[in-house]
Amino acid sequence: MTLTVVHLLRHGKVQNPDNILYGRLPGFVLADSGIEMAEAVAAHLAENNITRVSASSLERAQQTAAPIAASHGLTVGTDDRVIEAANQFEGSRVAVRDGALVDPRNWMKLRDPFTPSWGEAYLDIAHRMLGAIYAAVDAAAGSEAVIVSHQLPIVSARRFLAGQRLWHNPATRECSVASITSLRFEDGVYQGDSYAEPAAHIPAVNNRISAMGAL
Repeated sequence: MTLTVVHLLRHGKVQNPDNILYGRLPGFVLADSGIEMAEAVAAHLAENNITRVSASSLERAQQTAAPIAASHGLTVGTDDRVIEAANQFEGSRVAVRDGALVDPRNWMKLRDPFTPSWGEAYLDIAHRMLGAIYAAVDAAAGSEAVIVSHQLPIVSARRFLAGQRLWHNPATRECSVASITSLRFEDGVYQGDSYAEPAAHIPAVNNRISAMGAL
């Protein structure tokens, strides 16, 4: 039996003083606390048999992946199958109390929460994530891989593999900044997952829950 583990790592806390939904916008880098988180995760995984590290092209993902790759003598591969979900509210303030949901100009975007209508379809997100995950399973067979991604893509992949419906309440997501969702595969077959927050002791200041997900 060949056991392979793929760790889906959400990036660390991002510098976002205006509390916007930054999505795929460039220039959003880790806050000082996010850099600490990345280093804490690297220390947590230092003794693991990691043979592959990849991340989306967004700065925050690349920064989070860097110390993990360095501690294992690896380079970070870029894979935009794990990039943040596309979202029509990108660049806007969409926290629960910011009023975006009651603005009539946004109602057409919000007409279908099950697909959803305001951005990339949950199923499309899950499918592209699975392509990256199974590529990592093949490349790191018998060892471990790390994929640094984003909250909604990680949650979508996990729910798909668990046979759960993809639409959900964002407030119920188990995917904090710098958290690790570890997927286990035996001979390439998914067996289950576990969840850890190795950087939970580092305060993620200025976090606000958005209607579309955590900022």
